[in-house]
Amino acid sequence: QVRLVESGGGLVQPGGSLRLSCAASGFTFSLSAMSWVRQAPGKGLEWVSKITSGGSSRYYADSVKGRFTISRDNAKNTLYLQMSSLKPEDTAVYYCTKDSSGHRGQGTQVTVSS
Repeated sequence: QVRLVESGGGLVQPGGSLRLSCAASGFTFSLSAMSWVRQAPGKGLEWVSKITSGGSSRYYADSVKGRFTISRDNAKNTLYLQMSSLKPEDTAVYYCTKDSSGHRGQGTQVTVSS
Protein backbone atom coordinates (compact mmCIF):
# COMPACT_ATOMS: atom_id res chain seq x y z
CA GLN A 1 0.00 0.00 0.00
CA VAL A 2 1.04 3.61 -0.47
CA ARG A 3 3.19 4.89 2.36
CA LEU A 4 4.57 8.41 2.70
CA VAL A 5 6.71 9.38 5.68
CA GLU A 6 7.69 13.00 6.14
CA SER A 7 10.60 14.18 8.28
CA GLY A 8 12.84 17.17 8.84
CA GLY A 9 10.46 19.59 10.52
CA GLY A 10 11.26 21.55 13.64
CA LEU A 11 11.53 24.94 15.26
CA VAL A 12 13.47 27.57 13.33
CA GLN A 13 13.93 31.32 13.67
CA PRO A 14 12.57 33.71 11.04
CA GLY A 15 14.98 33.86 8.13
CA GLY A 16 16.21 30.35 8.78
CA SER A 17 16.14 27.24 6.63
CA LEU A 18 14.91 23.67 6.84
CA ARG A 19 14.87 20.73 4.46
CA LEU A 20 11.91 18.39 4.57
CA SER A 21 12.07 14.83 3.25
CA CYS A 22 9.36 12.39 2.27
CA ALA A 23 10.19 8.71 1.96
CA ALA A 24 7.79 6.94 -0.39
CA SER A 25 6.98 3.25 -0.76
CA GLY A 26 4.23 0.97 -2.05
CA PHE A 27 3.99 2.47 -5.52
CA THR A 28 6.18 3.38 -8.50
CA PHE A 29 7.56 6.65 -7.21
CA SER A 30 9.43 7.49 -10.42
CA LEU A 31 6.15 7.53 -12.36
CA SER A 32 4.26 9.70 -9.88
CA ALA A 33 3.88 13.46 -9.74
CA MET A 34 4.22 14.59 -6.14
CA SER A 35 3.32 17.68 -4.17
CA TRP A 36 3.78 19.32 -0.82
CA VAL A 37 0.78 20.81 0.97
CA ARG A 38 0.56 22.42 4.38
CA GLN A 39 -2.00 23.17 7.03
CA ALA A 40 -1.55 26.11 9.36
CA PRO A 41 -3.25 26.12 12.77
CA GLY A 42 -6.99 26.66 12.35
CA LYS A 43 -6.81 26.79 8.56
CA GLY A 44 -7.45 24.47 5.64
CA LEU A 45 -4.95 22.66 3.45
CA GLU A 46 -2.82 24.90 1.23
CA TRP A 47 -0.99 23.60 -1.81
CA VAL A 48 2.69 24.58 -1.69
CA SER A 49 4.56 22.99 -4.57
CA LYS A 50 4.44 20.25 -7.21
CA ILE A 51 7.03 18.32 -9.17
CA THR A 52 6.43 16.10 -12.17
CA SER A 53 7.46 12.45 -12.17
CA GLY A 54 10.82 13.01 -13.84
CA GLY A 55 11.50 16.25 -12.04
CA SER A 56 11.62 18.38 -15.17
CA SER A 57 8.79 20.70 -14.16
CA ARG A 58 8.20 22.35 -10.80
CA TYR A 59 5.45 24.63 -9.65
CA TYR A 60 5.10 26.84 -6.58
CA ALA A 61 2.45 28.79 -4.74
CA ASP A 62 3.04 32.52 -4.92
CA SER A 63 3.48 32.58 -1.15
CA VAL A 64 6.65 30.45 -1.33
CA LYS A 65 8.03 31.20 -4.79
CA GLY A 66 11.68 32.16 -4.65
CA ARG A 67 12.09 30.79 -1.11
CA PHE A 68 11.21 27.08 -1.41
CA THR A 69 12.65 24.50 -3.79
CA ILE A 70 11.05 21.12 -4.47
CA SER A 71 13.17 18.24 -5.68
CA ARG A 72 13.19 14.47 -5.84
CA ASP A 73 15.58 11.55 -5.98
CA ASN A 74 13.85 8.75 -7.86
CA ALA A 75 16.66 6.33 -7.09
CA LYS A 76 15.97 6.81 -3.37
CA ASN A 77 12.17 7.15 -3.65
CA THR A 78 12.42 10.42 -1.79
CA LEU A 79 10.84 13.83 -2.21
CA TYR A 80 12.37 16.99 -0.73
CA LEU A 81 11.37 20.53 0.09
CA GLN A 82 14.19 22.98 0.76
CA MET A 83 12.79 25.96 2.63
CA SER A 84 14.74 29.18 3.04
CA SER A 85 13.99 32.68 4.32
CA LEU A 86 11.30 31.19 6.50
CA LYS A 87 8.57 33.44 7.88
CA PRO A 88 6.23 32.99 10.85
CA GLU A 89 3.38 32.52 8.37
CA ASP A 90 5.12 29.38 7.08
CA THR A 91 4.29 27.70 10.39
CA ALA A 92 2.21 24.62 9.56
CA VAL A 93 2.13 20.87 9.34
CA TYR A 94 3.68 19.93 6.00
CA TYR A 95 2.51 16.87 4.08
CA CYS A 96 3.77 15.22 0.93
CA THR A 97 1.11 13.90 -1.39
CA LYS A 98 0.88 11.50 -4.30
CA ASP A 99 -0.98 13.58 -6.84
CA SER A 100 -2.88 10.86 -8.70
CA SER A 101 -4.47 9.38 -5.60
CA GLY A 102 -4.35 12.10 -2.98
CA HIS A 103 -2.53 9.90 -0.49
CA ARG A 104 -0.54 11.89 2.04
CA GLY A 105 1.67 11.09 4.99
CA GLN A 106 1.30 11.90 8.66
CA GLY A 107 2.98 15.25 8.25
CA THR A 108 5.89 17.06 9.87
CA GLN A 109 5.52 20.19 11.99
CA VAL A 110 7.37 23.33 10.98
CA THR A 111 7.34 26.20 13.46
CA VAL A 112 8.92 29.55 12.59
CA SER A 113 9.32 31.69 15.67
CA SER A 114 11.86 33.77 17.50
